[in-house]
Amino acid sequence: MTRRVIALSACALATATMVIAQGGRPASPAGTAAAQVGGKYEKQAGVVDPVYTGGKWIEITCGRPIKRGRDLWGGGATYGKMLSSGAPVWRAGADVSTRLKNEVPLVVSGKTIAPGEYSLFIELKDPKSWTFIVSSWPAQTRHDLSNKAALWGAFGYTPDSSSRGASPT
Repeated sequence: MTRRVIALSACALATATMVIAQGGRPASPAGTAAAQVGGKYEKQAGVVDPVYTGGKWIEITCGRPIKRGRDLWGGGATYGKMLSSGAPVWRAGADVSTRLKNEVPLVVSGKTIAPGEYSLFIELKDPKSWTFIVSSWPAQTRHDLSNKAALWGAFGYTPDSSSRGASPT
């Protein structure tokens, strides 16, 4: 019992040290961006703040990567290998799959993306040639090896449910 308490205390101390060293923030904090399309804010009876009505939303959620001195992209034969961690594509974010939720059709590289919920990936070929991938693969909210119907990051990704649009930088 004493060993267990000591081990748990050591783990807690190590975790606290890492969090403090990063300014109290997680290594890859969650990020969200949203935009309104059409609609307007209106005052409603009994409600203090105006309410958004008659419009649609576009929302992206992701894990925001922090470089922390690493060479994320690499070069030559190693280009993009660190980002993909052995997966066939990069999950376009850190730790979790980047997700797009759109309530309106979007056009990206000449391809229409119907309203829905998607995972975003990038196939990294070289610094001047990559492919942006919008996939209907669902995302896991936490890592579960037994869940084959949804992806954790890009592991298990196949292009079966994707709309690919080349977008060189």
